[in-house]
Amino acid sequence: MTHEIIISGFGGQGVMSMGKTLAEAGMKEGLSVSWLPSYGPEMRGGTANCSVVLSEDEIVSPMIENPTELIVMNKPSLLKFEPQMAPGGTLLINSSIIEIKASRADVSAYYVPCLDIANELGNVKVANMVMLGAYIEATGLLRYETIQEMLRHIFTGRKAALVDLNVEALRRGAACIVREA
Repeated sequence: MTHEIIISGFGGQGVMSMGKTLAEAGMKEGLSVSWLPSYGPEMRGGTANCSVVLSEDEIVSPMIENPTELIVMNKPSLLKFEPQMAPGGTLLINSSIIEIKASRADVSAYYVPCLDIANELGNVKVANMVMLGAYIEATGLLRYETIQEMLRHIFTGRKAALVDLNVEALRRGAACIVREA
């Protein structure tokens, strides 16, 4: 199966690193991957999004017209990308700052209070890892162990202390996903 993911939000919310982490984890798990970043006019505070394709098959194009999964960290991103989603897709919404609900009934929407959880953990910079944990739980696409292993490679030396915080953020994000019976 091919997963076409758009991740979008304000610059500085960790959108690009979330996408890159998904792509690298997918590659580590033997999937074909592509990662295509897109920045607004400002790096920090402006809009930023990236397209990630993860597939068991060869990827024909990194361009995504109708994402099967959409991760939005701010309201402008929800308004821009939700209409483009493929029917039956998975939508993850940062409910800490997006006060509206999904407008489509033909997608599965999950509301993840990323910033609230990151604040509870004492570091707003892990909001993206909260959302990544929710994504992994909602889709079942990648293994948590793969992400944790990558975090241990990214955070070394003095930053090694950040591994446990990020792993806890993943776990807390995953706990936000409640499937309807």
